Order: sequence, then structure tokens, then C-alpha cells
Amino acid sequence: MMTLQRIAASLLAFASLLVADPLRADEAKFVELTVYPANAALNHADDYQAVVAVAKRDDGISIDVTNQVEWQLDTAGDIAAFAESTLHPLANGAGQLRAKLGDLHASCQVTVSNVETTNPVSYRHDVIPVLVRAGCNSGACHGSARGKDGFMLSLFGFDPKADYDRLTRELSTRRINRALPDDSLLLVKAVGGVPHTGGKLFDHDTVYYGKLRSWIEQGVPNDLEGAPTVESVEFYPPRIVLEGTGTTQQFVAIANYSDGSTRDVTNLAVFSSNNDSVAKLDGAGIATSGARGEAFVMARFDTHTVGSQVIVLPDGLDYQAPETQPANYIDELVDSKLTDLRILPSETCSDAEFLRRLSIDTIGMLPTPEEVEQFVNDRTPDKRAKKIEELVARDEFSEIWALKLAELLMVRSEVNRVDYKAMFLYSQWLKKQIDDGVPLDQMVKDLLSASGSTFDTPQTNFYQIEPDTNKISENVAQSFLGIRMQCAQCHNHPFDRWTMDDYYGFTAFFSQINRKRGSDYREWMIYNRGAGEVNHPVSGQQVAPKFLGGEAPDTKGRDRREIMAEWVTSEENPWFAPNIANRVWAHFMGVGVVEPVDDFRVSNPASNPALLASLGDHLIDYRYDLRQLVRDICNSNAYQRSTVTNESNETDLRNFAHAVPRRLPAETLLDCVCQVTENPEKLPGLPLGSRAVEIADGRSGTYFLTTFGRAKRESVCACEVQTDPTLSQALHMLNGNTVHAKVQQGNLVGRMLDSGSTVDEVLDAIYLRCLARKPTEEERQQIAQIVGDTQKPKAELEDVFWAVLNSREFLFNH
Repeated sequence: MMTLQRIAASLLAFASLLVADPLRADEAKFVELTVYPANAALNHADDYQAVVAVAKRDDGISIDVTNQVEWQLDTAGDIAAFAESTLHPLANGAGQLRAKLGDLHASCQVTVSNVETTNPVSYRHDVIPVLVRAGCNSGACHGSARGKDGFMLSLFGFDPKADYDRLTRELSTRRINRALPDDSLLLVKAVGGVPHTGGKLFDHDTVYYGKLRSWIEQGVPNDLEGAPTVESVEFYPPRIVLEGTGTTQQFVAIANYSDGSTRDVTNLAVFSSNNDSVAKLDGAGIATSGARGEAFVMARFDTHTVGSQVIVLPDGLDYQAPETQPANYIDELVDSKLTDLRILPSETCSDAEFLRRLSIDTIGMLPTPEEVEQFVNDRTPDKRAKKIEELVARDEFSEIWALKLAELLMVRSEVNRVDYKAMFLYSQWLKKQIDDGVPLDQMVKDLLSASGSTFDTPQTNFYQIEPDTNKISENVAQSFLGIRMQCAQCHNHPFDRWTMDDYYGFTAFFSQINRKRGSDYREWMIYNRGAGEVNHPVSGQQVAPKFLGGEAPDTKGRDRREIMAEWVTSEENPWFAPNIANRVWAHFMGVGVVEPVDDFRVSNPASNPALLASLGDHLIDYRYDLRQLVRDICNSNAYQRSTVTNESNETDLRNFAHAVPRRLPAETLLDCVCQVTENPEKLPGLPLGSRAVEIADGRSGTYFLTTFGRAKRESVCACEVQTDPTLSQALHMLNGNTVHAKVQQGNLVGRMLDSGSTVDEVLDAIYLRCLARKPTEEERQQIAQIVGDTQKPKAELEDVFWAVLNSREFLFNH
């Protein structure tokens, strides 16, 4: 964290580039050629399919060579025409479209069918996509809650039946003029023929105008009943690495329908990028590179959103990958991504930094001066691994994770609903699960399927803290799957796959929960009443329980929650294990592979998908043993890196090239202040000497904990825990009673001076306690000027103690 260390690290990184034998861009050669899509199916006379060719150099750079390759359509007859990188059908049959670039070859399988058929314009598959593409039914336009200028559509077309009625029944002969299609207000406004709040959307000669006009001309047919549905959307290329600014790459979106047909929807999909400064995706699906970095470009069509990774590197960048050996699978995957990005990782942190970081992360405490001295002087090569084993076995480890679970599960008392006793038993149940090493999947399964007394079966309080059925469904999805379903309650999710059908199908698992008072007025009984359904707010029909993204199981004769709990924790569930692993990773690394940790969606991709998948797979292999995953993370080079950055990684915050300084959580910070001053805090509901992490009730706390962002546990959102520094926190540390009073009342300085300790010995004790290091010579000289010739500088050294506790080095885990 020192300036000299930063300069030294940069010089070392620069020196390594000088002595290395780097791969230069002008020496790179093409080593791979790929054609997308690999299979092109033309299903009717008007069908078409765009094709792109991507070449990869031996340095990993991707180049769009669609207009550079030699194309040859190899078929038994003239089944298709290929012009301007697009296939058009001519006759039924099959063949191959071959691409040649130097010595490299690639091909696309071409199949043509139903060439004698011309598909009519579809309301479901043509009109609605045009309205979505043009932005007509977006939240800023007619898709808003009250519509716009007297015309309302469902947001992103989630209610196509109602939209059809509004389009064809309202303002009859004006909005839709079947006799004179070109006079339809729907078209006239879209092309700017009359004033339109949304402005001009497209021209007369576009496919969008043509589709809408043809639909009107054909009598506005409604094909909602019986029309095939979109099963999935493919987006090509799946991953590219661009070099320099202004480089382009064409993307292609293809929809797969339930009847087996496919369709090029590149001109109907809505494109976006999560980082326009790195790669911007225009309406034609062309990505243009910008600044160095990483972006995720996306295509949304129907209810499906898909994406591709785009990495942008500077033109002609010289890079030599470091030769450090990975400690485990984590480093293999992290280092592989850093190599893709041409980022050099930071050096390994010092022993003292590692011990302090590990102690805070695993047990929420600082190492004692004796532990620091012993660890730093230990020359055993595996001392770090041994220290990890020692700390994860301590009781404080369970307290830290019981706290994190309590935050996730909103453990708190509620007037007339959750008594303090029930809440406390619930909190103790969580800690016992960690203490006993209960597998995380078993713990979650017991929690979600629990029935009985809130006293005798404390985990039933999960359903008592939040009694609303919709909220229970949302909380389960967000807590255990990392999926935020809230949007889909009122409309289809605009940036993910979830629809209202998904929302209410999942909610139906919780519709038969019932509650009644127990023999003790503070006790509640949670049980399955065997009846109760969920109705879809649009159709009004009952919705059967259905797994997210999966099937509707047979729930007859069983508690629906048991079936849901089995699915949530099953190995086949693609979200549970990665979500849990990601939360554990974020605790130790300061940022999740998916961030925020409870927002898994296509438009918020993992920074390292392979790492996320591997963490989840290993958690399953470990039978959901929390401690084993913690061992893997803490033993990795990625965790043990320094916070000192180099020129290549100083702006990186998502790829774990260096450690991220993290402000101590509120409870840990208070515990550490009490620990180093030897002056415990009297905490609500706990005996003197207890730690803040042991506070069971989310509604309890102190002014200090509230100021420093302790979670109120009113929602399952990970954002409830606030660790961003604020002015109030700084003022409380500087002027509040907590720090100053504890320094004086603990009287560490006075006791040491009374026992004959020298000024240097007192300084060593303060620094070792707080920072896990001794003061530097520069710091000693500055303090010597403060102390002066005072024989017993108690006040002066207490000021030093106070200053150290207010330093960023103390307040942050680094």
C-alpha cells in the first residue's frame, strides 16, 4: 500500500517486459477459421440467413474476415444463392457453404426446405418484434404504465392479446386503416409523416415498414393461438478478441422455434452492450471496439436475451505471460483470463499482510502481536496453508458465517409475528449448522421444507419473518439462486429470460403455506394446508407450480415446498451451487465473479464464466462443505496477491489481478476496535465481552453499527450491508466516543508505561495489534517529534493509538 512498493512493482513489471521474448502482433498468423452459424436452415421462400467468418491469430486476436475469404457454395444443384454474405433459398435440398482463407478452411451446412411456401406476416413473430425493436412498447414510450399520448402497449409485449385489441380496436380506421394501409396512423407516425413524440422510427423502404404494411394489408391476422413459440436464441460469434480502436465485428442472431424451424432475427433483435466505451453494438449487430477492456454484447428477441464476450486490446500490445505456477484450479482459470486480457498479476502479499487479511476474513478478528511475530518468523514452506486450516476450525469462523446467513435470511424480530425468543433460536440454529459442518444444500433443503413450531423447529421462522407469498417466492429465488424475479411480477423481465408465467409458476410452490398460534402466544405453527392456488393476473387462470426454466412437477399428495426444496438444491439446478460459491468467493475477494452477487442474469454476466462454473462444480464435489471451498480460495495465488498494482492491472476491478482493499464490515470493525483496545462493548441482549457478530436480532444494534452500515435485514438484497465510507463514519471515528473512549478506558498505553515499557515497545505493540506490522523508521521519527522529551508520554502515545485506529490501513482489509 506504500508508494515505493507501487513504484517497485511497476518497475519490475516493466523490466519483465524488457527481458521477455514477447509475441508481437505483426508476427502473428492466422491459425483458425470459423463460420457462423455452423448450420443454416432456410425454411420458406422468403427466408434468408446471414453468415460471418471469423479468423483467429496465434496471439488470440479475432478478425472479421467475412469479406476476405473465398466463398464457395457446394450443392447438388442450385438450392441457394449467396450474395453480400447472405444465403437465399432457390430450391429444396442440402449442401455446404465453404470458406477458404489461405490454408485455412471452414464450412456451413445449408438446408433448404418448403421453398414453394411463402409465409404470411405473423402478428406474434413479425409485428410484435418490430414494435419492440422500434422501442414503441418500451417503458419510456407506449409501454409505460399509463401509455403515451393516448396509446398504451404492454411493456416489451408481455401481453400480446391486449396489445392486439388496442392496435386493431381503438381509434378504428385511424390507427389501422385496412382499406388504405399507408394512411394507418401506426405507419404514418412511425415514418414521421405527422408529429410523433417518439420521432421518426424508420423509413418507407425498411423491412419494418414492409412487415407492418403487409400485416395491415392482409387484414391484421391474429395468430396468437397455435403459432410456434421461440424456444431459444443463438448469438454469434460467442466470443471475440478485438485489437485496436475502431475494429468491427458483425454479429448474427438466430431464433429457434418450437416447430423446429429457425430464423435470422438480426434485423429484429434489440442489441445492447454493458460497456459501450469498450465495445458498442449498433442496430445492425455490428460491434465497434473502443478502449481497452471487456464488454458483454447482447441480443434480445421475444423473451430471450443472449450475449457474447468481447475483449478489446491495444493495437500492437507486447505481452509475456508470467511463469508463476498456479496453486490450484482457481489460479489456472484466473490466470487464463488474465492472459486473454494481457494483464500481469500483482506480486504475492507479505506474510504479515496475508495473516491480517486471512484473520479478518475467516474469524472477524485481528491477529495478536504474538501471532504476527510467530508467523512472520516461521520459515516452514506450508505455513500459510496451516494457518488457513487453523482459522477455519475456530468457533469464530462459524460466527462469521452465521452472521452472513442471518443477513441473507433476514433474521430479525417482528412485532406480533416473530418474537425475540423465536428469532434467537433461529439464529442459534444457523450457527449450529455451521458448527456441525452440515452441508449447505442440506441446510437449505431443511429450511425451505420446514414445518412445525417456530420454537421447536427454528428454521420455520423463514416463513414467519416474511408471510407474503409473492415475497417468499422472490426471496427464495434471490437468496438461493441469485435470481431477481421482482420485474416479472408485473411484466416479462426486460433483460433476462423470466416471464410472468415463470414468476407465478414458481410462486405457486408457496401458495399452500398456513400459520396458526401455538400454545405459547409467542409461538407460531407453520404447516402445509394442502389447498390454495395462484392466479395469473393477466389471464386470471390458475397457475401450476413450475420450476424456474424447467418443468411443472407432479405435486399431488405432497407438500409443494418439499418438491421445490429438492429441486433448488439438486445438482441439476444450474444456479444453486454457483450462487452459493459466488457469495463465498465475494466474501474473500471483495467482489463476486457475478456482481452484484444476487443478480444472476444474461445481461449481468460472470466476469469469468469458467471460474464460476468450476467453483460451483467443486462445491458439489465437496458435498457442499463450506470449509473446503474456503480452503481452496484462501490457498490460491489470486487471494494472496498484493493490493499494490502494476501498469497493466491498475484499472482492473473484476478479474482478480490484484487484491482489492475492503472496508471492514460494521460488526467486524467494532470487534477489532474492542480487541486492540482491550475494552469490550456492551451490546444489546448480550453479556459484556460478547462480539458484535453475535448479535442475533437484525433490529438491534448500536449507533456505531448503524453508522457503519450494519444490515437492517429488511430485505434479502446483498446491498443491505453497506461498506462504502461516509462522512458520518469519518466524523464518528474522529470525534465520537467509541474510539477515543476505548483508547482511554482500555488504558493499554498507561499499563505498558507503568510496567516499564519503552516508547518504542509501546509503538510496536500498537502497530502490531492494529496493522500487523511494526512502525517504519519514518513513522518512528515523526512520532519521536510528537513525544519529545516527555518522561511518561501517555497522552501523546494515546493520540498515536487514536490516529492509527483512524488510519485507512486499519479501517480497510488489505
